[in-house]
Amino acid sequence: MKVLLLSAFSLFAFVATQAAEKTNVIYILADDLGYGDLSCYGQKKLSTPNIDRLATEGLKFTNHYSGNTVCTPSRAVLMTGMHSGRCHVRGNLKGENGAALEPEWTVLPEVFKAAGYATGGFGKWGLGQTNSEGAPNPLTHGFDTYAGWKSQMIAHTYYPSSWVVDGKEMPLDSETYVHDLIMEKAFHFIKENGEAGTPFFCYIPTGVPHAAMQAPAELHEKWRKKLPEFDKKIGKYGAGPDEECPDVINPIAGYAAMMENLDNQIGHILGMLEEMGIEEHTLVMFSSDNGAHKEGGHDPTYWNSTGSLRGHKRDMHEGGIRTPMLARWPGTIEAGRTTDHLSCFQDILPTAAEIVGQPSPDDIDGISFLTTLTGEGKQTAHDYLYWEFCKGENQDIFSQAVRQGKWKAYVQAKKPIELYDLEKDPYEENDLAGSMPERVEEIKKIIADAHHPLPTQKKN
Repeated sequence: MKVLLLSAFSLFAFVATQAAEKTNVIYILADDLGYGDLSCYGQKKLSTPNIDRLATEGLKFTNHYSGNTVCTPSRAVLMTGMHSGRCHVRGNLKGENGAALEPEWTVLPEVFKAAGYATGGFGKWGLGQTNSEGAPNPLTHGFDTYAGWKSQMIAHTYYPSSWVVDGKEMPLDSETYVHDLIMEKAFHFIKENGEAGTPFFCYIPTGVPHAAMQAPAELHEKWRKKLPEFDKKIGKYGAGPDEECPDVINPIAGYAAMMENLDNQIGHILGMLEEMGIEEHTLVMFSSDNGAHKEGGHDPTYWNSTGSLRGHKRDMHEGGIRTPMLARWPGTIEAGRTTDHLSCFQDILPTAAEIVGQPSPDDIDGISFLTTLTGEGKQTAHDYLYWEFCKGENQDIFSQAVRQGKWKAYVQAKKPIELYDLEKDPYEENDLAGSMPERVEEIKKIIADAHHPLPTQKKN
């Protein structure tokens, strides 16, 4: 009991200190990056040394999950702190306005805003158009500034005809690689606030490595020389009727070039923090919005993008929803640690709220994992995690999943439940449902409890 009391006191003192010092938070969200795509998670064919620094100088999660298995609903979980059985959107929509966040909700950037932080977002929003006047957009949900693609569909190309900065759409020439332009905005935001001593939240939902395998020309050519055996392969994708999405010669090389470019940019961010002397006051987190994809010429089998986990984006097996999660906070997070704490996107909001000393919204499903980051105190655990994925015009339930301790249950398109023991069977090869009827009934009760009727979608 004395140990627990001391731990609780230590955590209280920590939170009080951090509230006074206003820890900066940078949250980088990759797009369709698989569990095995980083060298710190076992990738052998390319290296991500700067992203790996977040692991070697911080904490690596091995049981972290995205909010869903596709972009929009996963981002909804991240912003709201509600799991996908309760979120307002549970699949990608044909249009995007139906995915917009409700004005009355308190979402992730608003927690920072309430604590007096400067807030900036840079990249793919995925929850409605970013230039929507009179409608919910990043600027109406707590961001002081936001630069990125106009819509999720247009974010399929890195050469769009326009981009949006602070709600205003501006034209781009056909040669502009917009990802780099967006990252420059993020660098400026970090530098401006870091040098001024203004606490900041920087959200970078990058488009890499989603869809079209388009990369800066110099890096692409470098990787084509390394991988000439794929030069006959052409990657194709689309970004809507009014947008060009150039084909990619050797998309295998394009993917590697995209990843090297992103890794270099994260290295630049870490260098900026060091130069400004704010490393110890800045938490940097890195994750992905869902598992690896198979589009635009990307070859997740060649790269072993899932880390041999079963499944990909759009299904609820581990390869579709288990994601990398790294956290670096020098002086607070002990370097080189690994945790198997079971966590998910809905936990980011309450973790952030605890760091900045703000209350979490009442009606959320997330649990702060600050104690896991600091190593101080006893971490509260989830009883279970639940996912629900809908697709089609009527947003009918397509698949559901439950993770409870070592158990993983999966249901697709109203087929019988599959049940796996992830401790013994991490690749979900041995379905135990037939031999464990009592456990299956328990899972069914969890699904019934976790599923809430989907609100009527707003017309797009």
